[in-house]
Amino acid sequence: MKGTLGVVMVAVAMTLSACAGGALKPPTGTPEPDKFLFERGSDALNKRRWLVAREYFRELTDTYPQTPFRADAKLGIGDTYIGERTAESYVLALNEFREFLNFYPNHKRGDYAQYKLGMTHFYQMHSADRDQTETREAIRELTVFVERYASSSLLEEGKQHLREARDRLSQYEYNVGYHYFRQRWYPGAVDRLEALLKSDPQFTHRDAVYFYLGESYFKTKNSAQALPYYDKLVQEFEQSEYLVEAQKRVELIKAELAKKAETVQ
Repeated sequence: MKGTLGVVMVAVAMTLSACAGGALKPPTGTPEPDKFLFERGSDALNKRRWLVAREYFRELTDTYPQTPFRADAKLGIGDTYIGERTAESYVLALNEFREFLNFYPNHKRGDYAQYKLGMTHFYQMHSADRDQTETREAIRELTVFVERYASSSLLEEGKQHLREARDRLSQYEYNVGYHYFRQRWYPGAVDRLEALLKSDPQFTHRDAVYFYLGESYFKTKNSAQALPYYDKLVQEFEQSEYLVEAQKRVELIKAELAKKAETVQ
């Protein structure tokens, strides 16, 4: 039993070593060796065998530079790096997709390369309370994708992820504004939150932005400036944790403004 186990372990080690260290070549006499390599690489990619898939694709791109499978294999290499999901592999994935777009600017799969370029940054985004460098890069690359490839089959996914990235960045900005509000530095809150609405008017959680903008103005005795934000919240959101309070503010402010108008008359 011990001898059998030892043989098995050696065989496994040799297999892994072969996969990791040397190119996987097609058998001698294979009629379409480039197609063989591409199909084997694609099969390994689908099975999430990232290193094996990459070896097949590398052998294809290095040995058959004129093959019609070369562009797709290069995209496959990028996908294997994304699949590994490490800081180092993401850098390598970005390089593969950028090179693809440089080498094949008019390729039919240019949309896929640009989409994956954006998604490589997307996968590295941090939470809204941390550095947003990758979020900004994801927004930049996904915006290029949406604007340049309007007929892509990936367009809706690209738009969805772009919205998620924008929400992440806007949430970061909102958190800063809300912090100023909690510290009772209302001018700072107003500046930050109004800038947020200007840069991202479709922010998914803008009900909170409307509410705290209204509250910032209300607490500094600027009811007339607060009212439009409460109104927007009520008009745009049928459901919101701030809705009831905003409705109360609207009624209160309108009553105050009506009373002032009567006094003037």
